[in-house]
Amino acid sequence: MFSGDRIWIGSGENPCYLLPRMANRHGLIAGATGTGKTISLKVLAESFSEMGVPVFLADVKGDLAGMCLPGTPSEALDKRLASLGIPDFSYKSFPVCYWDLYGKKGHPIRATVSDMGPLLLSRLMELTDVQSGVLDTIFRIADDKGLLLLDIKDLVSLIQYVTAHRDEFIPIYGNMSPQSLGALLRNVLVLENNGGNLFFGEPSLEIQDWLKFDFSGRGYINVLDASELFLHPSMYAIFMLWLLDELFENMPEVGDPEKPRLVFFFDEAHLLFNGMPKALLQKIEQVVKLIRSKGVGLYFISQSPADIPDAVLSQLSNKIQHALHAYTPKDIKAVRIAAESFRPNPAFKTADEIANLKTGEALVSMLDEEGRPSVVEKAMILPPQSRMGTIPDEVRYDIMRCSEMGAKYDSVIDRYSAYEDLERQKALEQELEAAAAAELDRQKELRRQAEEKRKAEERSRKEYERLWNRASSGFASSIGRQLGNSILRGILGGKKK
Repeated sequence: MFSGDRIWIGSGENPCYLLPRMANRHGLIAGATGTGKTISLKVLAESFSEMGVPVFLADVKGDLAGMCLPGTPSEALDKRLASLGIPDFSYKSFPVCYWDLYGKKGHPIRATVSDMGPLLLSRLMELTDVQSGVLDTIFRIADDKGLLLLDIKDLVSLIQYVTAHRDEFIPIYGNMSPQSLGALLRNVLVLENNGGNLFFGEPSLEIQDWLKFDFSGRGYINVLDASELFLHPSMYAIFMLWLLDELFENMPEVGDPEKPRLVFFFDEAHLLFNGMPKALLQKIEQVVKLIRSKGVGLYFISQSPADIPDAVLSQLSNKIQHALHAYTPKDIKAVRIAAESFRPNPAFKTADEIANLKTGEALVSMLDEEGRPSVVEKAMILPPQSRMGTIPDEVRYDIMRCSEMGAKYDSVIDRYSAYEDLERQKALEQELEAAAAAELDRQKELRRQAEEKRKAEERSRKEYERLWNRASSGFASSIGRQLGNSILRGILGGKKK
C-alpha cells in the first residue's frame, strides 16, 4: 500500500516501510508454499504502480491476473485491517497489460534467435560443451555472412547449410563433426515443437513498451501469464533470464534515482539457477550488481534464500521472509541461512520466529534512509487492494482489445532473413548444378556423336577395303585366266591338249 510517499508493507510492533529511493537495491520474498508470498508480491506490485513505477511479473498460478479489478471486502479482511490500524484502506483496480509467450492469454512476447544468443540457447536446449561450441560457431558464421537469425526456420536452414558445406567451413572455423551438427539440428527441432516456433520471431519485444502509465500517472503492471510456460521449466528460466539481459542492455544509465524506473519480479526463482553453468551464473551476478544504476529493481521470489546463489543473494537488500518448515536437516539449514541474512532483533530469536510464523506473517527488513538494513521486524503483511485470484476470460480479452500493444505485437512479421537468403542461395546452387549437369550431358552427347561418326567412318573404311579387296581379287583372277588361256591355245585358236 502506497502511503505517505513510501510503501507500507505490514505492521507488527512497528510499521514496516519500503522507501522508494531504496527500492532499486533489489529484494527477496521467501517462504514455504502457502505462507503468503503471493500476497507480499501483490502488495509490492500495487504500491509500485501507485507511486508511478511500471512493474513486470510472471503469473505462474493465474492468481495475479485479478489486479485489473478492485478487491472484495470480507469480514476476515475487515478484522485484519482493523488489527493493523488502517482506517482509510480502499479496494481498487490497477492498470494491467497482459502478456503470454504463446499468445493465448496475453499479447505475444517474441525474441529473435540473434537476440537470445548462443549462450542462452545452449542452456535452453541443454547442449553438451561440444554442441555448445558448434552452436557458437554457427552464430559466428551467420555474423560473418551477414545472415539474420530471426526465427527457428532461419536457424534450421543455417545448420543444414553448414552441414552441406562443412568441408568449406572447417579450415576457417575448426572442426564440426556431422554427429554434432545432427544432434544440434535435432535439439533445435525439439525446441520448435516445445513452443520455440511461437517465441522466436518478430516483432520482438521492446522493453520501452513496459514503461507505460495510465492517465493518472500510475505505472502499468505487466502480467505474464506463465501457466503454460511453467510446464517447461527450462524455457521459463531462460526466458526470464533473457528478459533480465534485455533490461540490462537496453535501459539507460540513470544513476541513483528517487524511485525505480521499473521493478521486475522473478517468481519461482530457484528455476533460474538450477544447474546453471558457471559462465552464465557469473553473467547474471554481474547484471544484478550493475542494473540498479539503470533504475531497475529486481525482486526474487522463492521458497528459501538457499535457492539463490550467495553472490546474488548478497545484492538483495530488502527482505520479506515468510514461514519455513524445519522438518529435516536440510530444512533446518535453510532456516539458519535465512535467519543469518537478517540484522538481528534483540526482542526475539530470528530462526525460531521463521519456523513459527503464521500464514500472512513475515519477518521484514528494509533499507533505511542511509541505505542500512533495518533491524528485522515481525509483521502481518497488508492485504492487497485488488482482486485475489483469477478473472473471467471475457474481462481479460476486453482489456487486451483496448490495449495499444495489440496492434504492435499480435500479428507475426516474417521479413527477409537467413532462411530466404539461404533458400535463394540454394536455388542458385541448384541452377548452377543443373547448368553444369546440362553442359556435362551436352559434352557427353558430343562425344557420343563423335564416337558414332568415328565408328561409322571405320565401318565405311572397312567396307571399302573389303569391297576393294574383293574386286581386286576378282580382277586378278580374271587376268590370270586370260593369260593362261592365251598360252595354251594354238595359232588357229584351238586349245592345246
